[in-house]
Amino acid sequence: MGIVSHGVVRHIVQTAPVWLTVVLALRRSAWSKWTALPCFLFWLSLMALIWLFLLGWAHVVSGSFTIIEIAMTLVVGLCSVVGMVLAARMKTEIRAISASGASLGILILQLLAFRISLLPSIAHDGWR
Repeated sequence: MGIVSHGVVRHIVQTAPVWLTVVLALRRSAWSKWTALPCFLFWLSLMALIWLFLLGWAHVVSGSFTIIEIAMTLVVGLCSVVGMVLAARMKTEIRAISASGASLGILILQLLAFRISLLPSIAHDGWR
């Protein structure tokens, strides 16, 4: 996606918290469920906000989106839904308080990563 929208660095920063989940999942860690859910929720919410903007129903986000970017919102949204369903079905032996803390921590990291990705030096990385 970054190559199409000329924002490779921005998209690397935005997805950094997801890569922690990828590493945990590759190691078959029970924590992967609890780090994946907030990331999937964040990305599904963002895709929904983009579609609400595109349909003219809400203006929480704004911008101009190419056909490829619009198609990617559908792919990301669908993958987020599938990921949440699969994660919810996973059985883990992690205590609820620990799982909640991990999820909240990753959600905060995801929000921070997204905010950092909007800084001018990252948002306009010029990597084309």
